Amino acid sequence: MSEILKLENINYSYIDGGYQRVILKDLSYTFEEGKFYTILGPSGSGKTTLLSIIAGLDSANSGNIYFKGESLDKIGLYKYRRNDISIVFQQYNLINYLTAVENVLLAMSETDNELPKDQKAVAYNLLERFGIVKTKADRMINQLSGGEQQRVAIARSLASNVNLIFADEPTGNLDTATEKEIIAIFKELAHEYGKTIIVVTHSDAVSEMSDQRLILKDGALFEDKQ
Repeated sequence: MSEILKLENINYSYIDGGYQRVILKDLSYTFEEGKFYTILGPSGSGKTTLLSIIAGLDSANSGNIYFKGESLDKIGLYKYRRNDISIVFQQYNLINYLTAVENVLLAMSETDNELPKDQKAVAYNLLERFGIVKTKADRMINQLSGGEQQRVAIARSLASNVNLIFADEPTGNLDTATEKEIIAIFKELAHEYGKTIIVVTHSDAVSEMSDQRLILKDGALFEDKQ
């Protein structure tokens, strides 16, 4: 498998009550295409901070990030966020006054990537692929269950044809059965569609199903060999 995202000596700290709190310290790791990764660690270890940095939502104090061998500084964070990544949040972050299909179509309008001409048909097909049939796709978001909303969020993350999908506790609000279904979707996206999936989670059930478990400890990432 080829390299898609490389983190090189990432450092992040902040001043808290006059003391410097170190969150990430000389963190380096290389993610490969077509793999499903999970990042675990205790609360406060910096998992969400790390995800924010590699998603271009926050900046490290020092270090470099490379996407497909090119520095994010050269690519530009706006372009990187617009064309190369998608994020699935625990709270879904869908727009309540739009229908499910309109949420997916909106994601298509916010990228420079080449997309099919018949975007509405593609949006319906994406949603149906994840169990949201047309009658539900035409419903307002708040008329769908939590599991259905998360499926819409995943469909939206794919709509802009990106390579990297990040997820922050994507199953935290879901029951066990729905959690397993969402995990299966992530595995399929990685193994059948070649997407790189990076999930921050507290769930052992989620991490045990991933290709590579990573532990964030003392500011660095370690591969879990178990």
